Amino acid sequence: MRAGLLTREVSSGLRRNVTMTVAMVLTTAVTLMSVGAGLLVLRTIDDISALYADRLEIQVALDAETSGADPDCSGLVCAPLRSSLEAAPGVGAVAFESQEQAYDRFRELFAGQSVADVARPQSLPATLRVTLTDQDGGAEAVRAVVEGQPGVRGVIDQRDVVGTLFDFLNGVRNVAFALAVVQALAAVLLISNTVQVSAFTRRTEVGVMRLVGATRWTTQLPFLVEAAIAGMVGGALAGAGLVAAKYAVVDDLIAAIGQAGVIPPVRLSDVLLVSVLLVPVGGLVAGITGYATLRAYVKV
Repeated sequence: MRAGLLTREVSSGLRRNVTMTVAMVLTTAVTLMSVGAGLLVLRTIDDISALYADRLEIQVALDAETSGADPDCSGLVCAPLRSSLEAAPGVGAVAFESQEQAYDRFRELFAGQSVADVARPQSLPATLRVTLTDQDGGAEAVRAVVEGQPGVRGVIDQRDVVGTLFDFLNGVRNVAFALAVVQALAAVLLISNTVQVSAFTRRTEVGVMRLVGATRWTTQLPFLVEAAIAGMVGGALAGAGLVAAKYAVVDDLIAAIGQAGVIPPVRLSDVLLVSVLLVPVGGLVAGITGYATLRAYVKV
């Protein structure tokens, strides 16, 4: 089919079914925006994993008696325990934090809050802060070393805190993809209906084209192009929505957490990359759906 004729047919089709075309574009946009949000959550999870890979520690809290009697970990309880931890496989370094140092850290973390004035150094335990070179094997080795040892009050694994954060982000990702699946089904049905209605309204001219020798592919091509254009416009709107959501919602939502270094900010480059990918994806999905509809339900 000549380019000029194809352009006229596509323009005519889009104008005739403008309401359904707009509905198809919006449904596709919402679907692809949900998919894009899920992809960005996956990227954020990867960034958090990289951020905490070298920061996670195992904290071995000492009991009150050992904490108060040994301010520099040179006593008969703390020193052997520290040496055993340093020799454990998967352990990179062991740092001692006294009650005074723990109190200073506590006041820094809760500066400006009333709890910072209520706490006293004696209420905080001294801690052996263990840095791991092997997050899994090292953690198990630390637990094996301290189990049943005198002077040990408890073990705090920072991976548990980060694991809770990962669980939350995975939940957000799953919700985004679940919504995307539901919206995708709606988009596919709407695209199919739009193609069928468009073909029905132009059945006379399509019949004339077939009578004068036009192939089936020639008569189907305008409908496929219409669907692909609507899908790409929906993808573009989805990308624009992701960029707008980053500045209007996401950045403000995680600003305080991000400044504290807990969650890295969502990078604009990642949002733009996903946004660009959504455009051809929208066109491809709409085109395939249109083609399947024409082959299965429409004789043009």
